[in-house]
Amino acid sequence: MEIIDNHTHLNDEPFRGKEQYYLERAKSLGVTKVICAGQDPDFNQRAVDLVQRFDNVYAMVGYCPDVAKDYDQKAEDKLIEQLKMPKVVAMGEIGLDYYWDESPRDVQREVFARQIEVAHDLKMPVDIHTRDAFPDCYDILKNSNLEYGAILHSFNGGIDWLNKFLDLNVYFSYSGVVSFTKATEVHESAKAAPLDRILVETDAPYLTPKPYRGRQNETGYVRYVAEAIAKLKDIPLEEVAEATYKNTVRVYGLK
Repeated sequence: MEIIDNHTHLNDEPFRGKEQYYLERAKSLGVTKVICAGQDPDFNQRAVDLVQRFDNVYAMVGYCPDVAKDYDQKAEDKLIEQLKMPKVVAMGEIGLDYYWDESPRDVQREVFARQIEVAHDLKMPVDIHTRDAFPDCYDILKNSNLEYGAILHSFNGGIDWLNKFLDLNVYFSYSGVVSFTKATEVHESAKAAPLDRILVETDAPYLTPKPYRGRQNETGYVRYVAEAIAKLKDIPLEEVAEATYKNTVRVYGLK
């Protein structure tokens, strides 16, 4: 059995200098590949550096909503340069965040749409952060060319949003939230989501799944996310692992 953590922050401070240790721990839990998410110039560069050090690490790069206000032509040129590098497999994480509102909302929308265009031109998928912004996110995706796929990272929508996004070329990536006792809307959407459109992630060091909730998350714990989905769907863990592995390889074009 093999599992892929399709969205982790191995480039974040808690893991610095200890990446090999956490990757070995992940392997002991059946997690054989990870995709390290960028979000700003610093995290993007760290992600790119990690793929050169570890065979089983891939990267994505992008400008998240917090730094959308800093996006300009120079930033775009650097992203394009990084997206053309080996083992950089997606534009991400990008999107909208109306909870923190670190960038003006009109700027967030403009930069989000622009990065989707850039990714399409490069024939790459996009990995999407959306918080308190499903209506605008949906409108932007509906009016974008998603020929190469999109992933809704840490999807926390209910069945209504699941059904709307299913009409687009979108995959639903579930994080540790799907294991939380009170996350009933997420439980319902995970039960209803087609198995060929589901991915699993940790978003480590955040969103630690049960049974380790309350502690720092790590990429190996994506196994417990897969276990939670298997329990909700009443199917074997191996079936979830196989499906999410194939889905991840397909949408990100992994080798």
